[in-house]
Amino acid sequence: MRATLWLLALFAVAVASALFAGNNQGTITVFWPPWRLDLSLNLVLIALALAFTTLYAALRGFAALAQLPRQAQRWRLQQKERAMHGALLDALAQLMSGRFLRSRKAAQAALDQEASLRSAGSPLPQGEAVRVLAHLVAADASHALQDRPAREHHLDAALSPAAVPAPVPLLAQDLREGTQLRAARWALDDREPAAALAGLAALPQGAARRTLALRIKLKATRLAQHTQEALETARLLGKHRAFSPAAAQSIVRGLATELIRNAHDTEQLTTAWLALDADERAMPELAIHAAQRLAELGGEPAQVRRWLEPVWQQLVERPGALAELEARRLVGALETALDAFDASWLARIEAAQQANPRDPRLQYLAGVACLQRQLWGKAQQLLAQAAPKLQDAGLRAHAWRHLAQLAEQRGDTDAALAAWKRAALDLA
Repeated sequence: MRATLWLLALFAVAVASALFAGNNQGTITVFWPPWRLDLSLNLVLIALALAFTTLYAALRGFAALAQLPRQAQRWRLQQKERAMHGALLDALAQLMSGRFLRSRKAAQAALDQEASLRSAGSPLPQGEAVRVLAHLVAADASHALQDRPAREHHLDAALSPAAVPAPVPLLAQDLREGTQLRAARWALDDREPAAALAGLAALPQGAARRTLALRIKLKATRLAQHTQEALETARLLGKHRAFSPAAAQSIVRGLATELIRNAHDTEQLTTAWLALDADERAMPELAIHAAQRLAELGGEPAQVRRWLEPVWQQLVERPGALAELEARRLVGALETALDAFDASWLARIEAAQQANPRDPRLQYLAGVACLQRQLWGKAQQLLAQAAPKLQDAGLRAHAWRHLAQLAEQRGDTDAALAAWKRAALDLA
């Protein structure tokens, strides 16, 4: 549309000029004594237009000639800038493709180009950021090449105050935090968890709670055997959904188990147990492990039973909720914690067995409880019913062993020998 309007305008100007020139009979007389010159007005106008055009073109030409040195310098700077950005992109591409020597070389080329621009008195607004990124890429490539001196050199250069891009403070903060996170990860790769944790501690609070920082912290604390701190970090990662729910639960369970295993006395174990969340203490694996550890350290049987009570409720209310191994460990832990004076738990076990008469594990546990109370006849009946139906070989062997001892008390040698034989076969 615009071209059409321009064409119409030019056509109108041409028509107006033709009409004006065709009907213009005016003349211009120039007196230069003793001469007189008569010129057509149309000719004079054309001559003036040509003279103006020639003068304008000459002035533009002289201006262009005067600008040639500056234009040449600007072109050279643009070429250096393009070479710098191209070298940085090449360094990143080579790093991602695993060509670390080429990546470091390209990063050094970008640094050289940036230094050349600064020495020429034409620093780029983003030159500082480019310099930090180039140093960071070179440090990453050096880390992959196991060249620690070169890595530390480039890392120090990236973290130096002179490398801060002053015109863009937000970019400066992001670059510094990214460099610190990278350094922490490298320290972790070097099996130096203390250095990694120190680097993470230097981060601002917001950056330290990012998923990447928490992942590094989790690995560092586990490597440094700071189990409590690792557990807290794993909980945060679970809340941030850094892992799947199953993976997060598995990690938390493993760290909590390690925390319980590392306890050296009942006081330390109790402190570790109370430091766990309520849902963690309800995990059957943790509760059983903690109770067994407490029993090993000489803890009170009543406290052992209290820790096992949530798992016991799961076994009673939902017999199929616990895996066979967990149920086996629960029964074993309760067996060691049943003393002769705990009538309440005896009644609880008997009630559970009566509510689930077909569960051989509850029959076995009720039989053991009757043994503790010296109820020999009832113990004999319950153990005899449970022994053939128990799936766990260890529990079956224990059941037959108890039956053998009861038979020896009665003086039934044949029954005792048969029971001992069955126990030996299950243990074989």
